[in-house]
Amino acid sequence: MTTANILNLFDQTISYGTLIIENGHIARIELLGPERPGEPYILPGFVDAHVHVESSLLTPPQFARLAVVHGTVATVSDPHEIGNVLGVPGVTYMITEGSKVPFKFMFGAPSCVPATTFETAGATIDVDGVRELLSRSEIGYLAEVMNFPGVLMNDPDLIAKIELAKAANKPVDGHAPGLVGPDAQRYIDAGITTDHECFTYDEGLDKARRGMNILIREGSAARNFDALIPLLAEFPAQIMFCSDDKHPDTLVDGHINQLVLRALAAGHSLWNVLRAACLNPVMHYRMRVGLLQQGDPADYIVVDNLTNFRLQQTVIDGQTVARDGKSMIPDLRSEAVNQFNCSLKTAADFAVAASGSYPLRVIEALDGQLITNELLVEPRIENGQLVPDVDRGILKLVVVNRYQDTPPAIAFIKNVGLTHGAIASSVGHDSHNITAVGCDDESICRAVNLVIAARGGLSAVGQTTNTHRSTSGTNSTASDLFVNEKLLPLPVAGLMSDADGYEVAREYILLDQFAKKDLKSTLSAPYMTLSFMALLVIPALKLSNMGLFDGNVFDFTTLQKMP
Repeated sequence: MTTANILNLFDQTISYGTLIIENGHIARIELLGPERPGEPYILPGFVDAHVHVESSLLTPPQFARLAVVHGTVATVSDPHEIGNVLGVPGVTYMITEGSKVPFKFMFGAPSCVPATTFETAGATIDVDGVRELLSRSEIGYLAEVMNFPGVLMNDPDLIAKIELAKAANKPVDGHAPGLVGPDAQRYIDAGITTDHECFTYDEGLDKARRGMNILIREGSAARNFDALIPLLAEFPAQIMFCSDDKHPDTLVDGHINQLVLRALAAGHSLWNVLRAACLNPVMHYRMRVGLLQQGDPADYIVVDNLTNFRLQQTVIDGQTVARDGKSMIPDLRSEAVNQFNCSLKTAADFAVAASGSYPLRVIEALDGQLITNELLVEPRIENGQLVPDVDRGILKLVVVNRYQDTPPAIAFIKNVGLTHGAIASSVGHDSHNITAVGCDDESICRAVNLVIAARGGLSAVGQTTNTHRSTSGTNSTASDLFVNEKLLPLPVAGLMSDADGYEVAREYILLDQFAKKDLKSTLSAPYMTLSFMALLVIPALKLSNMGLFDGNVFDFTTLQKMP
C-alpha cells in the first residue's frame, strides 16, 4: 500500500490517494481528496521507446540494474546487434537474459540482418527466422526496417517480413533518415509506423503530418532532442522519447528522466511530456506495462515533486527495484556467447597504394550525428601509399572482418581529432566487424589486435614517437612505439560485458578520457561515433569490411575520385 499524490495520465488529473497492491497488480485506487503539495507523487514509470541494449555494452540484467535507478521500468528493445552476430539464437539469448530480472524488456524481431548485402555479418535472419520470432509472445514488434530503399523498391523478402508482422498484429518500426515527401508516404503506406532517425524539425514535421509516430532520440552519439522537441506541442499523441544507443557512462548519469526534465524546461506541458515518456510507447506497442489504472501491473515510480522529479522509488510488478538512487536488481553473470574467427594482423595489412594524385574521398564525421559528409581533399602520399595527414586532421579508418580472414577495408576520416595513436572497437553497426581509426598503421594494428586477442572489446593505444614525422610507422619500432594501451573486454558476442554495470561504466569512462585527453579526440563520444562509421544505411559516406560505400547512391565507390 502506497499513499501519495497519484497522477492519472488519461484524464490528466492529480489526486491524493492510496494504491492497494495485490499479487503484483493494482487491486484498488482509493482517492482521498485533491492534490496535497509537499507530498510525494506517484506516476507511471518511464519507457525507452527504442533502444539497442547491446549498445550500453551491458547484458540485459546489467542494463536493467542501471536503468531502474532513473525511473525506467521498460524498454522497446531491438536486438539486431546481437542478431547480426549470432542470428535467431542471439535474440533468444537476450530474451532469456532479460527474463532473469524484474524489468520489462519488449524485444523485437530484427528485420534487416544483415542490414545490407554490402558487408559481412555473422548471421542471417531470413523470412522464416522472422516468422519464428514473431510467433513468440516475448516478441512484440518487427524491429526497425533500415533498408528503406528495399521498401520503396518492393524487395520481396523485406515486404514478406512486414506482412508477417501485420498479420500478427504487431507494429513495424521504421528507420528512414532524410526520407520525406511522396517517398516517405510510400514507406508509411507499406505499414511502417515509427521513425527514430529524423534529424531536422522539417523532416519530423513532414512525417508526423503523414501520421507517423516520431521518436525523439537523445543517445550517446546521435542527439536530436533540440531539433525535434517542438513537435511535442503539435503532435502529443505521436511523440515518444528514446535513446537508441547509450553507452554505460551516460546511462549511469540518467535516462529518459533527463528528457522529461529538458522538455519541461523547454516549456512543454507536464501532461504532454509524460505522455511521450510513459503513455504513448505502452499504448502503441501494447506493452504489458502498468499505467496506474485498476487491474494494471503495479509498475510506477515515486518522486519528491514534479519539478526536479527526484526519484524515491521504482516499482515493477509490485516489487521495489530501486530506492533513493540505489538499484535493488541483483548483479548477475551471463554466459559469454560469441563468434570471433579472425587472426591477428600486421601493420602491412593496413597499407593502401595511391592511384596517382587524384582527390581523396574523406568521410567527415559530425559530432552528435550519425550522418556524415563526403569531402574531397588532396591526398598525402608517402612511398606510393596513401597515409594520414594529422596536421589536417585526416586519419586512417579501417574495418576488419571479424568472422573470417579477409583483407581490411581502408578509408580516411576527418573530425575524429586524434593527434597520435589509435582506437578500435568490435561494436560496429550493424554487422559488428572491427572498426578502428588512427594516425599510423602500427597504432591501428596494435589497437585492432588487442580487440582480436580478447575476442571483442574497445581498445586504445598511444605512442612515444612523433606521428607527424612517421604517419606510416616506417621510422618506428614496436619496442618504442606504445607507451599506453587500454582495453575494455566485451566477451558476450563482442558487444557486451556481464560484469557489474557500474564497474563497466567506470572502465569505459577511463577509456573515453584516454581517447580524449591523451589521444586528443575532439568528439563527445569517440567510441560511439566510431561504431557508426560502418553503418551503410546512414548517408553519406561510410566504410564496410568490403570497401568505401556511398549511402546516397547505395553502392560502393572509389577511395580516390578518378576523372
